Amino acid sequence: MAPPRAPSSPSVPAEGPTTISASSTSSTAIGAPTAALIIIGDELLRGKFVDENGPFLLRRLRELGVDVLRVEIIPDDVEIIAESVARWSPRVDHLITTGGVGPTHDDLTMEGVSRGLGRRLVRDPRLEALLSARMGERYNEAAARMAEVPEGAELREGGGMSFPQVRAGNVWIFPGVPSLLRRKFDGIAGQLGGRPMGSRRLVTTEHEPQIADALTEAAAAHPTVSIGSYPQFDQQPWTVTITLDSRDEPELLACEARLRAALRAGLLEAPSSK
Repeated sequence: MAPPRAPSSPSVPAEGPTTISASSTSSTAIGAPTAALIIIGDELLRGKFVDENGPFLLRRLRELGVDVLRVEIIPDDVEIIAESVARWSPRVDHLITTGGVGPTHDDLTMEGVSRGLGRRLVRDPRLEALLSARMGERYNEAAARMAEVPEGAELREGGGMSFPQVRAGNVWIFPGVPSLLRRKFDGIAGQLGGRPMGSRRLVTTEHEPQIADALTEAAAAHPTVSIGSYPQFDQQPWTVTITLDSRDEPELLACEARLRAALRAGLLEAPSSK
């Protein structure tokens, strides 16, 4: 068994990661679980592969009623991983990492998460036994690296998973292979809590400058409703899709009614919910 590695303090990288922050006309609903995603992989930042895990997780977390506050795409770098974990773990209910989990030299996520949480990186005897039994003669020192986890990590079981999901504190550490991630995420999804969001949708032929005042007034009158507007220029006539999201159904319906009245001249028939 390899000796535990001592944690070190994360350092701030000279250049920050690629980030996408949540934004809307209202803040995250009180009481709703929150999450941040850290997507790890040099291959993504270099354009070798297109990230599939971020869109999947965003869609599934929305379905579950978990509000995502941040998505970061960062390289396979221990210090940058540690810095991101240290920054976001205290700010959200669930911090989800994808990628960098495996037996090769560039699989650095476990070490980065350990440092970010101020924990040692250790080999879990349960994972060692599981890997040894499954791999037989193919089990070697490189394979044993897949048993390394942050000290005190939990092994979560779930439907359809052939290998336990690792959770350290509030950090869920997922593999980067999309098919494996999806299977493991669906296996533990019920453990994330959540308050499902209600949604409504309006489509208008008016342009954004003509509807901006109505949207601003609706946002002020219904602060628990998140309002977004999205121009569509790839069709005729040009349209603007307006989305309304809230966990307060009466407010959601009231906001929709207000906007339908204010924008009735340009509204097109469209599915009201999405």
